Amino acid sequence: MRLAILGGGGFRVPLVHGALLADGGVTELVLHDVDAGRLAAIERVLAEQAAGVANAPRVRTTTDLAVALSDVDFVFSAIRVGGLRGRRLDEQIAHAEGVLGQETVGAGGIAYGLRTVPVAVSLARTIAELAPRAWVINFTNPAGMVTEAMAAHLGGRVLGICDSPVGLCRRVARALRIDPATAWFDYAGLNHLGWLRAVRVGGRDVLPELLADTGALESFEEGALFGAEWLRALGALPNEYLHYYYFAREAGGSASRGAQLLDQQRGFYAEPSLSSWECTRLEREATYMAETREGERDDLEGGGYEHVALALMRAIAHGERTTLILNVRNGSALPGVPADAVVEVPCEVDANGARPLATEPLADHELGLVTTVKAVERATIEAATTASRAAALRAFALHPLVDSVSVARRLLDAYVAAHPELAYLSG
Repeated sequence: MRLAILGGGGFRVPLVHGALLADGGVTELVLHDVDAGRLAAIERVLAEQAAGVANAPRVRTTTDLAVALSDVDFVFSAIRVGGLRGRRLDEQIAHAEGVLGQETVGAGGIAYGLRTVPVAVSLARTIAELAPRAWVINFTNPAGMVTEAMAAHLGGRVLGICDSPVGLCRRVARALRIDPATAWFDYAGLNHLGWLRAVRVGGRDVLPELLADTGALESFEEGALFGAEWLRALGALPNEYLHYYYFAREAGGSASRGAQLLDQQRGFYAEPSLSSWECTRLEREATYMAETREGERDDLEGGGYEHVALALMRAIAHGERTTLILNVRNGSALPGVPADAVVEVPCEVDANGARPLATEPLADHELGLVTTVKAVERATIEAATTASRAAALRAFALHPLVDSVSVARRLLDAYVAAHPELAYLSG
């Protein structure tokens, strides 16, 4: 089985490779990137990782997209348009206006989407032409928005993944002292905007028991992050990224994650090795979302995306039916959301792909936020695919975390001036 990773020079690629070494299903791994230097650095780390491992996949690197896509079965899309320097600029420009700059939420997420969607759409068209039988698993943020843009050209053959929902479910199961394999997790929403509404074991919802137990509830990161009082008021457990919405004043002035990552990774790419990569990875994981927490994450084993991606790939390649929370076209699964909108819900996956499972309707406050943010995502896609400045302005102005049309206009002007990739919105 052949797998191509687009964005193959990215820092997290060794996590995927490590999972592939343990899995054994992929025989050839092709890394594609526009930056030959980053490719060479990651290739060196992968060679060290694979030393002494029997049946390790053959690794090839290329800057030629057509070569990378030749005869592949799966494509992981993990691109970062503008690199970490672009992310740093996104955050700094937003912070200068006093609004959130996080790369998937608020102004920063919109700016990143405006840079990324044109490239993602071009990739989708190329994949449809050169590798029409390949399944595309999208890692690229903003994951829901990018998956929706690619789905216009790849249909159901592109699936978006995120490790936040599975991490939440795993931590909730641990707090409840249940085996997650025996439970049904009623999770629904958009990428980085979802809620766990029920945990059913033997047909009985045990989430109310957790909500009633302050000690157990605040023993894991989401419980500590939001606090028992607010979670009981909601009657659900939000994805960690909802902290930016529920505690916008506290989160708005956070430090630049892009600048932090750029500093962390600079030394690794200058002198790449497996040991330096591992040290940098541990530092990265320890500081993940630290701006929203007083303490560190309780699960520093690292990664998560790679395990979701491999479970998805195994289910499709071998027909091993499983249930995964994925970013897919809604159909009729989530009431109140357009059928062609990409949502994040449990899906049944097998050799035919992923089918979203019917869910309970969102509560009014959940649906209101989902509907608004989906409108922002769609305006961003419209701007990126039609070069509409009006759509871009609408995306910024309508986001719940941008509180003024005047601020939205200044943000748009500043992002266009800072990023050459946004020249299509000039004028």
